[in-house]
Amino acid sequence: MPKKVILLVEDNPDDVELALLALRANGMESETMVARDGQEALDFLLAYRGPCEDMPEVVLLDLKLPLVDGFEVLRQLRANQATRYLPVVILSSSREERDLIASYELGANSYIQKSLDFSKFTASVRQVSQYWLGLNEVPCTCQKA
Repeated sequence: MPKKVILLVEDNPDDVELALLALRANGMESETMVARDGQEALDFLLAYRGPCEDMPEVVLLDLKLPLVDGFEVLRQLRANQATRYLPVVILSSSREERDLIASYELGANSYIQKSLDFSKFTASVRQVSQYWLGLNEVPCTCQKA
């Protein structure tokens, strides 16, 4: 069975470490790739030409990113045939209603507010990974770019 991969797109080193700790607590750290800005995420995802098995199963996307923000990342992913159906979960500290609405309008699959409480954050990550990696099915379109 192919390894299932998460792409974490996060620029804050503390938030990266917190997410990796939460993923480690849920046995998912080794399957996590990190992009430190929106451009790095787009460079990887939009240029990807490998087998579908190696494409991330889900993207955990922060909104406030350098170079290219999370909204533009989401916009470009949904406009591209190869990544149109790639699950994108917004993982943001933003509590702004306009960010929530914009994320869904641009095609986010889920929006989760980051909790400052590690146990709550870990529980959220566990639920996200269980659903998106364990239950969800996505069509393979990664080689059709």
